[in-house]
Formats: sequence, structure tokens, C-alpha cells
Amino acid sequence: MPQAAVARREVGEASSRAEQQTRRHRPDYLLVVLTAVLLAIGVVVVYAISPALTVEKHVSGSYFVTRQLTAVLLGIVIFVVTSRVPYQYWKRVYIPLLVIAGGATLLALVMPVNAQYPAHRWIRLGGLSFQSVELLKFALIMWLAAFLSNRIQAGRINDTASTLKPLGIALGAVAVVVAFIQSDLGSTGVILVMMTMMVFLAGMPMRRLLLIGGAIVLVGALAISTTPYRRDRLLTFMHPESNCLTTGYQACQALIAVGSGGMIGLGLGRSVQAYGYLPEAENDSIFAIYAEKFGFVGVSVLLGAFVVFFSRLKRIIERAPDDFSRLVVAAIFAWLSTQALINIGAMVGLLPLKGITLPLISYGGTSVLFVMAALGVVFQISRYTMHRAPQTSGGSITGDRRYEDRNDRRRVRGTYNPPAGRRT
Repeated sequence: MPQAAVARREVGEASSRAEQQTRRHRPDYLLVVLTAVLLAIGVVVVYAISPALTVEKHVSGSYFVTRQLTAVLLGIVIFVVTSRVPYQYWKRVYIPLLVIAGGATLLALVMPVNAQYPAHRWIRLGGLSFQSVELLKFALIMWLAAFLSNRIQAGRINDTASTLKPLGIALGAVAVVVAFIQSDLGSTGVILVMMTMMVFLAGMPMRRLLLIGGAIVLVGALAISTTPYRRDRLLTFMHPESNCLTTGYQACQALIAVGSGGMIGLGLGRSVQAYGYLPEAENDSIFAIYAEKFGFVGVSVLLGAFVVFFSRLKRIIERAPDDFSRLVVAAIFAWLSTQALINIGAMVGLLPLKGITLPLISYGGTSVLFVMAALGVVFQISRYTMHRAPQTSGGSITGDRRYEDRNDRRRVRGTYNPPAGRRT
């Protein structure tokens, strides 16, 4: 056989083997199942404490559960819509999103405040309310993912003028508006974690990340030390038992609720803390109420569901088809995991109280809607995740990817980026 024919056959066989090693994953339906389970848990808990909330808030018996069910149904619709929008579309519309989010934030600043919540965080129209920072999180994710992916392609991720300066301006704007004017240090922390995760995966050198992190810590310390109620929260966190009747009231009542659950909980209809003892039982403190009702066993199940949920997001990050999609999913992972960590940590006394909702569980329409919108985008990206099986040689795994440098390895570790023609 001519050598040319042998060479063509070998090339064809090699191409066939490579094609067999490459497969496109189905959409991540397990992520959808876990999302539905967490939403259902939230509805059940809100329904169970509705009688107590009715007495405390002086509203109808079906007020809270009806509104939560409405938010969940609207969230499902939004999930379906965003899951069908090609993920690259968000790369083209981040500017209108930022404009709308900025307008909503400014509108919240001029809206009259509720005496019960004296902070400019909500847009209130009649009986409806909208928390502008949730839209701001979603818009910042799309902008920063598009911005960083463009900088990666241009090879300018470490350029001060084109990369670090815009990031510094965005960070300063968030600090001024969200942390200082809206007095929402918890949401500011979530946004900072999101941005840090994205710039880390984009390949920014660790030296610069550490310098930026040090500056953020100094600003955060200044924000706490110059604000009396934040200082009180920090002192209460350190010694909650010494202020159980004043500043430490919510922290102490949360610990009582968690401890009262015991091994199997008091049961759905036997909550005590929800009857006016634990503030914000339906949203910020819902984990403590859940622990009271379902005990250690129920908490273990819930935490296990969250662990599997976040592991699915991590899997999608590792197998995302390009830099933009990878950064979007990483930011959503950071957003939801940080909120869950802060909420649960505050209820068990490991972190200071920050007024952060538990994703998919807490009562609150704005949070549910934007979390579902973000998860719809993740589900859309999961349609395009791809994986190449590692090649083996002599019983050991040998990868076929070559890295330009350490930052490139950080950016694409565990992933396979197929040629554009295979991203179908």
C-alpha cells in the first residue's frame, strides 16, 4: 500500500478516535430537579409559619404563602425564558442591563422609605416592592463576564489602563452606592466575592489580587468602624449572650430556634420562635425556623441538597464552552454560595447577622425571580458543555492541553474548549 494512503488512513483513524473521545453533554436536568426541591422546601416552610406571621404582621392567613407561590410561578416562567435565550445574547445586551439596573438603583434612592426598614433599597409601588440590588447583581455579572472575556482574547487581562481601571471604577461605585448610601454591606460583600471569583478565573496575577483584596479589607474595616450599628453587630457577634435583650436579640433567638429542633425537629405545625420571637422569620431567619421544625436530620438533608446543587454549578464551570460562559456561571456560583454561607453562618453564630436571604428558600419575590433568571442562564450554558476523555498511557492519565502560562492553566483547568463548529 502506498505510504500516502497509509498516512491518510492513520490520520483518519486518529481523527475518529478523537471524535469518539469528545461528546456533548445533555442539559443538566439534575440542576433543575435540585432547584425545584429547594423551591418546594421554601414554600413549605413559609406555609407552615404563615399562621404565626399572620398574627405578628396583621395580614390575611394566605398573604405570605400566596405571594411566595406567585413569585415561584413567575420565577419558573423566567427560568424557562432565560434557559431558551442563547447565552451569547447576554454579551450583547449588558449595556442596556446596566443602564436599567443603574436607573432602578437611583430610583430606590429617592423613593420614600418604610419606617420598619429605613434604608433606600426598595422601589415600592402600592403593595409591591422591588429590591434594586438583585437586578444590579445580574447586570454586573453579564457586564464583567463580557468585559473580562474580551480582555482575555486581547491578551490584556493584566493591563492597568484597559482592565484594572474600569474594574476599580465599578468597585468604587458599588462601594459608594450599595455599601454607604443604601447601607447594604451584605450585598456589597456578595458582589465583591462575585467580582473576585471572576477576575481570578480570568487569570489576573495573584499579586494584584492580594493588593486589591487588602484595599477592600481596609475599606470594609473603615465602613464598620465609622458606623455605630455595624460596630454593634460586630460586638454582638463576638459576645451575643451579653446582649440577648438588645442588639443580640435576633442572634440569641436564632440559636434557640436551631437548638430547639433537636434531632428530628418539632414538626411543621409546632414552631415557637416564629410567633414573634425570631425577627424576619420568613426571610433572613428562615434557616433557623427550618432547623426548629426539621431538626438535625432535616438540616443535614438541606445542606446535602445545597452541596449537590453547587457541585452541579462547579461541573458546568469546568466544562463551559468559552471564557464568557465560564465566567458567568462562576459568578452565579459565587453569588448563591456566598449568600447561603452568610445566611446559614449567621443563624448558627459563626458569622455576624447581615440580612442576607437564603437562595431559593427565603420569602421574597425579587430574590426568587433573579435567582431563577440566573439559573435559567446556567441551564442554557449547560446545553453546550463538552468534555474530552483524558488519554491514557501505560495506566497513567496524560492530558493533551498545553498552557501558555500559569494564568492560562488557572483559567481553563479541567475544561475542554471545542472548535466553534462543534458548539451546537
